[in-house]
Amino acid sequence: MFIERKMKAARLIRPGTIELQEIPEPEIKLEHDVLLKIETAGICGSDIHYYKKGRIGDQIIDYPFTIGHECTATVVKTGKKVRHVTTGNRVAIDPAVSCGFCDQCRIGRPHTCRQLKFLGCPGQMEGCLTEYIVMPEENCYPLPQNMPHARGVLAEPLSISLYAFRLMKPKPSDTVAILGSGPIGLCTTMAAKQAGINKIFMTDKIESRLQAASKAGAAWTGNPDKDDIVEAIKNVHSQELDAVFECCGDQSALDQAVSLLKPGGHLLIMGIPEKNRISFDVHQLRRKEIKITNVRRQNGCTAEAVSFLDEAGKGVDFILTHFFELQDSGTAFNLLSDYKDGVIKAVVKFR
Repeated sequence: MFIERKMKAARLIRPGTIELQEIPEPEIKLEHDVLLKIETAGICGSDIHYYKKGRIGDQIIDYPFTIGHECTATVVKTGKKVRHVTTGNRVAIDPAVSCGFCDQCRIGRPHTCRQLKFLGCPGQMEGCLTEYIVMPEENCYPLPQNMPHARGVLAEPLSISLYAFRLMKPKPSDTVAILGSGPIGLCTTMAAKQAGINKIFMTDKIESRLQAASKAGAAWTGNPDKDDIVEAIKNVHSQELDAVFECCGDQSALDQAVSLLKPGGHLLIMGIPEKNRISFDVHQLRRKEIKITNVRRQNGCTAEAVSFLDEAGKGVDFILTHFFELQDSGTAFNLLSDYKDGVIKAVVKFR
């Protein structure tokens, strides 16, 4: 007699409400798949969009739904043809599952795969705020033996920042601004330091995050609610900047970025706007010949991110500010959506 196994999941049942539910435990169906027991899950800004609005653009939640995509896990079971991980391995997860066959995958762009499925994305895959998930073995990256699972959740956001710098192709002499000092902005600062860049300007509206920006390596920080960011940066750095990383999804930050960039400068958009449309002063863009790059998640940078975290050790743990158990996921989302208590990265730890 078949008995369906159940597991617990923190599910979004309507905007602003998460409920702990029992749902069927997933099973391995493909030979290269891996059954994973989730150990830690980080909450991302995009998760907050889904939590508050139930959508990002045309990606709309059909309730109930499990969100979350930043996670580490332990391998519980493997498919018949799995070779790269084995039962008991501790792993960080790349949440993007690509088909491997479409035109994008064939030219080395699996992150824009035509059939891409992403953890915690409506219409694609249920998320990782649950006890077990199934993923292809190629999405599992072994964690170093001494790396805490909680630190491993930073591999996903850090991989995006590392990919942004691959796109930028930086020189150590470059001067950059990072607008938004949340987890992505802080990871981008650390990636900038790794690239040898020391002239880093950072902004945020929350003072505790500006303090974290200084800890991450920013040479200057400013609050756009208190300062004219463009004038303030120009007062300490008379020349315009080589690159600006927009990490907060805010229209005013995009305007600041264009004003801060030198002719031929590079704007890299990493934040997710709440609105469907953004705008630019097209005359500044054309007169300066500004290059604009949208950073779409990451492409082949997860292993590098895990190595980075291993080398950095406890030096990155300041980003991990709050910890919760699965049943308290709703409290974590409320904290993050209101930016309370100096929160930067909230982490759900599974027993």
